[in-house]
Amino acid sequence: MQSLKEGDREAFASLYRFYSPNLHHKLDRMVKIAEIADELLQDVFLKVWLNRASIDADRPFAPWLYTIARNTVFEYYRRLALDKKMQAHLTATFVEFYNQTEDYILNKERNIALQEAIDQLPPQRKEIFQLCRIEGKSYKEAAELLHISPSTVSNQLVSATKSVKDYIFLNSKEFLVFMIAMYLK
Repeated sequence: MQSLKEGDREAFASLYRFYSPNLHHKLDRMVKIAEIADELLQDVFLKVWLNRASIDADRPFAPWLYTIARNTVFEYYRRLALDKKMQAHLTATFVEFYNQTEDYILNKERNIALQEAIDQLPPQRKEIFQLCRIEGKSYKEAAELLHISPSTVSNQLVSATKSVKDYIFLNSKEFLVFMIAMYLK
């Protein structure tokens, strides 16, 4: 022990050869993965080498070694738990970001399709649709602004809404995907 404490590499190698088989077996039972046990064994003996100055030559070496091993395993599981939490956080963040991005793209596509559908309307229907559906004005308010009757606004809005729905339905990607899926069934 004194030789190891003074930095003797041969003393360290001798202790490694003596204790590593049994320690590896214990580590393997604790983590259940041989490759991880190999890494932890190396970590334990690295800690022994780095902390050799604190070795008490008058006390047994094995309990000190096994305490380092136990603490190394605990540290491994703490890191593993943190990694899992980090993975869960990154996954949740990615999913949220992905959903927001997907929603933004879909909304942008829908707004473009809606604007194209509105642009296909005759001028008066287009104006009535804009006032009532987009700006939220009542039939009476739209009628007053356009100097027409509320029933004309109602009739024109029904026709405009039908035209917009038909245009969007026939020109949307979702419709094409739906039709292809129905054909493939």
